[in-house]
Amino acid sequence: MSVKYTKDHEWIRLDGDVATVGITNYAQEQLGDVVFVEVPEAGTQFDAGAEAAVVESVKAASEVYAPLTGEIVEGNQALADDPSLVNSDPEGAGWFFKIKPDDLSQMDEMLDDIAYRALLVDLG
Repeated sequence: MSVKYTKDHEWIRLDGDVATVGITNYAQEQLGDVVFVEVPEAGTQFDAGAEAAVVESVKAASEVYAPLTGEIVEGNQALADDPSLVNSDPEGAGWFFKIKPDDLSQMDEMLDDIAYRALLVDLG
């Protein structure tokens, strides 16, 4: 199971032919306490870079983008009931959606763990 990251602070965990997407610990720290999450419906098609989900915190509202072109196979409905999962377990139970990518080679352009950590160091 490989994990990649975007420069927008999303993580992508590929398991077979389905990718689970969420925001990183860094992103949830920047947002503060999450109070509302809207996830996409299963069957929705997105292009890479398109707005796929919305997360609102006490500080700001932000978009979560589809890092890959593909079809949503599941939105994490648990976030509607308990948006704080994004804060308490951002890279686990706080995932946003699962997508079946049309082209796995899009992941080649994403950051691995070492490159993502270097990005965070640069952000200071």
